Order: sequence, then C-alpha cells, then structure tokens
Amino acid sequence: MEMKKRISLELRNRSPAEVAELVVDNCRSADGEVEGLTDEFTELEFLSMVNVGLSSLAKLPSLPKLRKLELSDNNLSGSLETLSEKCPNLTYLNLSGNKIKELSNVEALQNLKSLQSLDLFNCEITSLEDYRESVFELLPQVTYLDGFDQEDNEAPDSEADDEDEDGEDGAGPTGDYDEEDDEEEDEDGSEGGEVGLSFQEDDEDEEDYGEEEEEEDQAGVQGQKRKRDVDDEGEDDDDDEDD
Repeated sequence: MEMKKRISLELRNRSPAEVAELVVDNCRSADGEVEGLTDEFTELEFLSMVNVGLSSLAKLPSLPKLRKLELSDNNLSGSLETLSEKCPNLTYLNLSGNKIKELSNVEALQNLKSLQSLDLFNCEITSLEDYRESVFELLPQVTYLDGFDQEDNEAPDSEADDEDEDGEDGAGPTGDYDEEDDEEEDEDGSEGGEVGLSFQEDDEDEEDYGEEEEEEDQAGVQGQKRKRDVDDEGEDDDDDEDD
C-alpha cells in the first residue's frame, strides 16, 4: 500500500490536527520520499515509518510537537539535517537498520538539542572503532545510544517495562494461589454440606423407622387386646350354656 493512502486510512475520519500518534509501518513510499504528511499534523508527537523504503527526509513536513520518530529498516544515509529543521523537539530517534556508515552522517543531529536517545543498531557505523565513545562525544546531549548510556545502564523505558513484567509475573501466582484456596474452601464447604445432609437424612430415616416400630407395637397391642376380648366373650358364652 502506498504511504499516502495508508496515512489517509489511519486518519479514520479525523482531521490531521487531531492526530497525536501515527504508524505507517511497512507501506511503500514513492521514490523513497515522505508523502501524505503535511504541516496540518500540528499535534503529532509520535511517528513511525518503519520499513517504508525511505532514502530521503527532504519532504518531511514541519512537526513542531514530534517527540519520538521511528525510522528503522529504511535506506537513509544522509539528509538528517532536515530533522533539526522540521522536528526540533525530538527526544527519541531510531535509525537502526539504515545505511549510516560514518560519524559525519550523524553530525547533523548536533542541532537536535533535546535528543536523549539515539538508536543506530545494525548500521555500518557501529562497526567503527570506538563507535560508542565517538558518538557520545559528537552528540553530548544524547544520554542513551542503542538503549544504553555510557556506563552501560539500560534506558529507563526498558527498565520500566521489565519492572511491569516482573510485577505481573509476581502477581500472577499469588492471584492463582488465592483462587485455588477459595476453590478448595468452596469444595470443603460443599463436602461439609453434603455430609450434614447425609446425617440429616439418616436421622430422618431413623425417625421414620422408629415411628414404624411404634405403629407396629401399637398394632400388636391392639391385636392382642382384640384377641383377649374375643376369648373373654367365648368364655362368657360357655358359662351361659352351662347354666
């Protein structure tokens, strides 16, 4: 898809001035130039144009509020001076995977006074002797190069992500443990309820059995009484006949 069409789709019925973040990765630029971006993107703070075939930034519009710019996996080797003119407030710039070979290629970034993090990973410049020391000397405003500072401390964003992941990992087992406990308690409660129910049923059965025995006893007594009455009547009849 062409970059211009992709940007039009990413607007999603918004005006350019309403867009703060824009990602057009893996589309195709015309003749290696930026297209579809205009000065109307006045509120744009994050722009990602990864693997779009860029070889020049000459047509990049003025983006005064842009803070983060992703340009990895393109064909850029120069024209970086455009960035200080059009995006003077950049704090993060990713140029990894481009054709940047010499320190002179990045010298133009000296005018990006707010630049704190620069990524040149997988560029030929990284094979130069004393590469890191030279870049830090050339660009004293840069704190992090390829994700690490001069003392090899990782950039805060990456550390924050690690802490978030650790927190999530730590919370996971605890949450699962509590949930299992609840399930076990529920099961114990259910078993207790079933046991109680069985006891109750046994009691009812015993009561029913007791009532049946009592009824049988009463029936036996009544039968014996009736038999005695009949015997008594028979004796009376015999006495009458003797008389």
